[in-house]
This record gives sequence, C-alpha cells and structure tokens, in this order.
Amino acid sequence: MSLETNAALLVIDVQEGFKDPSWGERDNPDAEANIGRLVQAWQASDRPVIVVRHDSTDAGSTLRPGQPGNDLVPEVAAIEPALFITKAVNSCFYGTPSLEDWLREHDVSQLVIVGGTTNHCVETTSRMAGNLGFDTTLALDATWTYDLEGPGGLRLSAQQLSDATAVNLQGGEFARVRSTDEVLADL
Repeated sequence: MSLETNAALLVIDVQEGFKDPSWGERDNPDAEANIGRLVQAWQASDRPVIVVRHDSTDAGSTLRPGQPGNDLVPEVAAIEPALFITKAVNSCFYGTPSLEDWLREHDVSQLVIVGGTTNHCVETTSRMAGNLGFDTTLALDATWTYDLEGPGGLRLSAQQLSDATAVNLQGGEFARVRSTDEVLADL
C-alpha cells in the first residue's frame, strides 16, 4: 500500500485525563511513542495532521473542559495541526468543525487513525470513515484502551478489546489494521 501525498493522520483524544488511574488497566504502553513517530513522519513529509480533543459533557469526567485532564498531552499540544476538532461523542465525524467537510474540501481520501481509546472513539471513527468511503488505516500499536466490564459482569481485558477492534475493523472491511512500522514504510 502507498499513502498519497495528502493522506491525513488523525490523532484522536491524546489527553492528560487518560493518565488518571480511574480508567483502570491499560494496554499498549508504547502508544504515545508510536503516535509521536507518526506525527514526526507526517510533518516531515508535509502531509496533514488533524488533532481531535474530547470535550466531555459529563460533570465527573477527567476530559471535561476546564479540567487539567482535558488538556492535550504536551507532544500533541505542540503540533500545529491542519485542522483542530473538538467533540463530545465517540465519532470525530460529529465534532466541530466538520471533519468530513474538511477532508472533502481538501480532496483527502486516505486517513491513518491513531489515539485513544481503541474500542471507543478510534473504532467508531474508523467505522464511520470506512462507511463514508475514505480509505482508512488504523495503526493499532498507536492506540490504547482499558479493561472494560459489560453486561452480567463480563469483563474483557484491554488487550482483548484491542484485538476485537482489529478483527471488527479489518474483518468487517471498515479499515486496514497495520503497525506503526508498516505505516511508516508506506510513506
């Protein structure tokens, strides 16, 4: 696979609030380093980087505006993105300004998606990108998530959730799932 000269890197919710221990057990401790490698490569190749921040409307959220957890981590805050989006839901396509409009206006058809959390905002955005016709790649080792409990006490580890996202996205034909090294090789 080769990446077009205007393929966009979409950096989702890399915020201080995700460092809070209340989120629980996390996978992929190298996610931020891999995101940093991709951002550097995108900037060096003069491709667009899009940064998204989750502005939670939940009063108790670590990601609520006005709280320190809402801040982007320093490495992401230092980026001068081609587009900066805020959102209050899982999908970046329901943020402000409109991601879809910007991509179409700039004739961007390829997206590489990274950030947090794998099975929430990253997976939702990847599914929507695929449904909207964008050629979508998820750099799985540049994402992270946390253990999660579901109905009836069913509990999945962060690694199980990450694996399920990879299967859902690639097996469901929403996106290609690759490693950071594979994406960098495509540049």
